[in-house]
Amino acid sequence: MTDETKPVLGAADIQEIMKLLPHRYPFLLVDKIVEIDGDNSAIGIKNVTANEPHFTGHFPERPIMPGVLLVEGMAQTAGAICARKEGEGGNLVYFMTIDNARFRKPVVPGDRVEFHVTKQKQRGNIWKFHCDAKVDGVLVAEADIGAMIRRKDEE
Repeated sequence: MTDETKPVLGAADIQEIMKLLPHRYPFLLVDKIVEIDGDNSAIGIKNVTANEPHFTGHFPERPIMPGVLLVEGMAQTAGAICARKEGEGGNLVYFMTIDNARFRKPVVPGDRVEFHVTKQKQRGNIWKFHCDAKVDGVLVAEADIGAMIRRKDEE
């Protein structure tokens, strides 16, 4: 790959993520995005701590991050790609489908989850992504997700 064909990579700190996504504590599941390749792919980060509210019941003696929250973290990372492409503030990204979800290993407090999200296709306001969640380079979950962008004023 030459310098002319290398992708221009971006990133997003928590302040930018909060401009892109409507989610807030305790449901904002992406702390930062360390790599964004246009609207093609992104890597989001979630630092898992023992202080998160879902660990009070899942499970008190052996806290494990619920798989549905891993899928939500992948979806939020994908949503940030969509929102960034469409521009901040005027759009909402709706999660439409989850396919081929697999949970490989438990995620526990102290883990740093990387959400690797890659666009598979886009047609109009419909996006499809393949997502992997990894801890220390090891696959812990994966899913194919679909999303739709709607303008807030179309509600």
